[in-house]
Amino acid sequence: MNRPQESVSYNPRQVQELRRLVALGESGTLEFKRKAAYPEKIVREMIAFANTKGGTLLLGVGDDGSLPGLKYPEDESHVIQEALKKCRPRLPVQEQFIPIGNARTIIRYDIEESEKKPHYLTAGGQQESFVRVNDQSIKASREVKEIVKRARKKKDIRFYYGEHERFLMQYLDVHPAITLTKFIELSGLKRFYASKKLVLLVLADVLNITPHEKGDLYSLAFGKKLTQK
Repeated sequence: MNRPQESVSYNPRQVQELRRLVALGESGTLEFKRKAAYPEKIVREMIAFANTKGGTLLLGVGDDGSLPGLKYPEDESHVIQEALKKCRPRLPVQEQFIPIGNARTIIRYDIEESEKKPHYLTAGGQQESFVRVNDQSIKASREVKEIVKRARKKKDIRFYYGEHERFLMQYLDVHPAITLTKFIELSGLKRFYASKKLVLLVLADVLNITPHEKGDLYSLAFGKKLTQK
């Protein structure tokens, strides 16, 4: 973790800027956490930012936008640093201490979109990855992880437009989205092949993918519809 010299005194301008940021509310690039009681959950949020478009996490801020701050920010910082050691590959994070008065401090973490994504949290012998969707951090499916990984070195994507692709375009002509499970059910394809087709169509910018805990949603990219020549 990159740690600049910690602020040692109250800075009204800095606090005013912080309040303006908090007033924006949680979003795809902003997350509030009251304290580091569950540091691995905080690291999941950081991983989600790094795997998506980057973002800022404010520790010591309530979900309602209140600023209770942290009484012992160094202790909170330490547990976060320990949890970050479980990230693979290593996750660069900028940390800033912001005193807000009354012996309380907010810790600001800035996470850039990573050039080494996807990042994983290793815990209990398992590796999990996360992405950011609106104001939620969602566990990444196998398909999302593949898309995130391959999108970094995206080249011209080639795919075969056949019977199943034609069926998919017809389905999405009358339905807003489809899940992998539904595509398997309707197409009769095995999971491996259905997954591969959807991933390729997303990488080719024909489909959009919206990660979802109950099954990722695949929809037509704006203005895109394939027809067989």
